Amino acid sequence: MIRDFYTRNPRGATSTPMRLPTCLWPGLAGVLLSACLAEAPGPDAAATGDSGPVACVADTVRVDLPAGVFSMGATDTYAEEAPIRQVSVAPLAMQSTEVSNAQFATFVAATAYVTQAERAPDPALHPDLPPALLVPGSAVFRSPADTGQRRWWHFVEGASWRAPEGPGSDLSGRMDHPVVHVTFHDALAYAAWAGGDLPTEAEWEYAARGGLDGARYSWGDEPPDDGGLKANTWQGAFPVQNTRRDGYAGTAPVGCFPPNGYGLFNMTGNVWEWTRGQARAGQPNSGLIKGGSYLCADNFCRRYRPAARQAQERDFSASHIGFRLVFRPDPPA
Repeated sequence: MIRDFYTRNPRGATSTPMRLPTCLWPGLAGVLLSACLAEAPGPDAAATGDSGPVACVADTVRVDLPAGVFSMGATDTYAEEAPIRQVSVAPLAMQSTEVSNAQFATFVAATAYVTQAERAPDPALHPDLPPALLVPGSAVFRSPADTGQRRWWHFVEGASWRAPEGPGSDLSGRMDHPVVHVTFHDALAYAAWAGGDLPTEAEWEYAARGGLDGARYSWGDEPPDDGGLKANTWQGAFPVQNTRRDGYAGTAPVGCFPPNGYGLFNMTGNVWEWTRGQARAGQPNSGLIKGGSYLCADNFCRRYRPAARQAQERDFSASHIGFRLVFRPDPPA
């Protein structure tokens, strides 16, 4: 786990610049969480047209991607995405979906692998943390609407890929959902066993764009909540009200929602995905995740775009981080 998650940052390691509902801005004396809930319609209100779960494919396949040159990055949202530059990508194959709980369970059964969330964190990586906090567990999202607290990320002892919400929870009905509470190192271990790898940042962004070079989203320039359902993201005022217009309050099964131009599912939303990228060069525990998750909303995060990049410690896991594999003839540089 990371020091900021336990101490300075009650929102967790993945909080980002955002536009919060006015009822949540700190320093507004006398404004309570109930005011937020009053501002937003309940989950049964206003969902029209194409609300509800969408059909999901059953199989994960390898999708062959051609070599290409694309415009990587963006200049109109977050500074770390700039500059826009031309990047070449060699041919590769990518898994059409995120790795599912069923697939990860097969790996664990074959190898007896124990994820980092099921082990105590390495004290050497977190010398400032008290020993009492170095216990197995992971970060779990809990809406302030349910807890009555301002923070929405909670370290839960015993939370892991097997118990996504912590002790007492399990994978019943979720074997076809993406595996979560996996670190970068867990994802690499699975990749080595499966004969694949994690994508580089450039490979991931190239794949996510689906051939739409320069588009804002993986499907074009239309925002996620305009028109038909495009991805599993947060609808409503994050973090207190989710209308669930897309049919899901949390993760959706892998292979849901329309694929992008390359035939890849959920390159936007559902779960963040590990890459081989580093947010801070020269820092071994500095990792990079892409794609956004079911917690991304227009008033929070807005990193559900191919160009977006999110720093994440490589030994950190959470209830909205997963991964998918690539297969290439040569290892990345």
